[in-house]
Amino acid sequence: MAFSTTVSQRKHIKRKAPRGFLKRVFKRQKPHLRLETSGDLLVHLNCLLFVHRLAEESRMNAFENKCGVIKKEHVQAAAKVILKKSRG
Repeated sequence: MAFSTTVSQRKHIKRKAPRGFLKRVFKRQKPHLRLETSGDLLVHLNCLLFVHRLAEESRMNAFENKCGVIKKEHVQAAAKVILKKSRG
């Protein structure tokens, strides 16, 4: 029996939000902005939810176009739909 040539690579998944990075970005962009202690976690969660929704919508666009690979056009179309829904 021959050994498989493919090697599974397990990536280390961070279990914590990059709080220091988020706080630093907020301070640079909006120095007058005052966040609660867990405000940065809510922003991080919102970002993760947006990316998850964007991935699902992009996958659906690729499936509708009978394409096995998600392309830039699929992501852009999905972003337009998501942002349009969030505005009104």
